[in-house]
Amino acid sequence: MKYVMMFVETEEFAKQLEAMGELEREAAYEAVLRWFADNSDRITHHVHLAPVHTATTVRLGTGEPVVTDGPFVEGKEVVSGFAEVDVADLDEALRMARSWPACPVVEIRPVS
Repeated sequence: MKYVMMFVETEEFAKQLEAMGELEREAAYEAVLRWFADNSDRITHHVHLAPVHTATTVRLGTGEPVVTDGPFVEGKEVVSGFAEVDVADLDEALRMARSWPACPVVEIRPVS
């Protein structure tokens, strides 16, 4: 079964990452690279997104679409990346998510 894992950063996590020293930050990034390597047989695609301030949003509705710089909503949580995984079932996806070493929220959705 295919799922998408969306890695969600919180404001608190972003502040903690920013406050880290260079060696501590490198270790954090190394843990993420190791997680991807350890799970490479199940990951079919993954992307790290540019920071939220680089977003462009198109709001559709009545009238002309409105294009604005920035995210759809200012929120305390933002998706920083995602990985598509091919696993046996949701339980296996959950085991992978529980071992994610970075941002504190992982949303898992089936691919339809």
